Amino acid sequence: MSKTLIRGAKVLGGEALDVLVDGETVAAVGAGLDADGARVVEAEGQILLPGLVDLHTHLREPGREDSETVLTGTRAAASGGYTAVHAMANTFPVADTAGVVEQVWRLGRESGYCDVQPVGAVTVGLEGKQLAELGAMHDSAASVRVFSDDGKCVDDAVIMRRALEYVKAFDGVIAQHAQEPRLTEGAQMNEGTVSAELGLGGWPAVAEESIIARDVLLAAHVGSRVHICHLSTAGSVEIVRWAKSKGWNVTAEVTPHHLLLTDELVRSYDPVYKVNPPLRTEADVTALREALADGTIDCVATDHAPHPHEDKDCEWGAAAMGMVGLETALSVVQHTMVETGLLDWAGVADRMSFRPAAIGRLAGHGRPVSAGEPANLVLVDPSYRGAVDSARFASRSRNTPYQGRELPGRVTHTFLRGRATVMDGELV
Repeated sequence: MSKTLIRGAKVLGGEALDVLVDGETVAAVGAGLDADGARVVEAEGQILLPGLVDLHTHLREPGREDSETVLTGTRAAASGGYTAVHAMANTFPVADTAGVVEQVWRLGRESGYCDVQPVGAVTVGLEGKQLAELGAMHDSAASVRVFSDDGKCVDDAVIMRRALEYVKAFDGVIAQHAQEPRLTEGAQMNEGTVSAELGLGGWPAVAEESIIARDVLLAAHVGSRVHICHLSTAGSVEIVRWAKSKGWNVTAEVTPHHLLLTDELVRSYDPVYKVNPPLRTEADVTALREALADGTIDCVATDHAPHPHEDKDCEWGAAAMGMVGLETALSVVQHTMVETGLLDWAGVADRMSFRPAAIGRLAGHGRPVSAGEPANLVLVDPSYRGAVDSARFASRSRNTPYQGRELPGRVTHTFLRGRATVMDGELV
């Protein structure tokens, strides 16, 4: 059916309106729209947002299809309300050539559940020694604009400067995993009272903050764009706030888990809470929420990091770092930001759609819900509350820190260019 009438939804949490989708675009927005010949979606009490955009997703393909594939990852994304995700480069082989990024891009197009924009590696093999083929990846069919060695830090200042200079030519951005490697050797969790009591190697906040400070200065010197991945400390917030006050081209993201969870959970020694960067303190969580609310932190990014059962169901020291997040991100943001009064739904649309699409220069996404715009949309029932059940996840992996936790909100419908990928809470 080429036409869909979404009836009575609160657009960006505001006035209840009808939205008519015709083909791939929004045809009209208003009250009492004609539903003749259209499939009708009754959406009274639901929130209509532009399709969510994730700047930081690990789809694992090629190379680790035991934990996720582009197909299963994009199905998980659609279930969570996403219409576009940026696929990180730490695959096997690494996405450091035009050939690999084009492979990931084509797999995304074939999946049909959401658009996949590959992120290219900054350095060959993520080894931090030699720049990867940045220009060739940008000129490829995938049109890469975001580059990151995520999982590893570009710790060499000269390499980082050269990367910033190179991508400036085509308005690209370097997304930095801020982790000074010498300060985090053997680190297992946040350095602080809890790590001292548990006898686990500490991961100091300064290991993140020192890299961010260096890189915002480099970006300002070069006149290029730098984006800070998964910012996690109050000190990092202050550095980014200072850089923005200077007018420098710096953006930052925060993950849902860093908005909710703290290092106190590590007392259980459950590896599901082992993540990079580590869960921080309650004071850090408060600072991150406030910074997301006031715009110092630009957006929410999931850092969806799937792992097979055997990589997480083991002793803490041997466990892989990371959590899945695509299918719970919006619920966590509703819980931590909307229900606390820090953001309204228009603010959620800004932080989870408009801004990430703008940072990634992603055409067709992060657009207003208005006539003539691409029909990339998500409907959310904010009144729903339920326990997270990972057995129902579309992701191939189940390493969620929210198993059994009650969270609000439920994605009922997702539309990718007018075509339903989720209907009544179920994948199409």
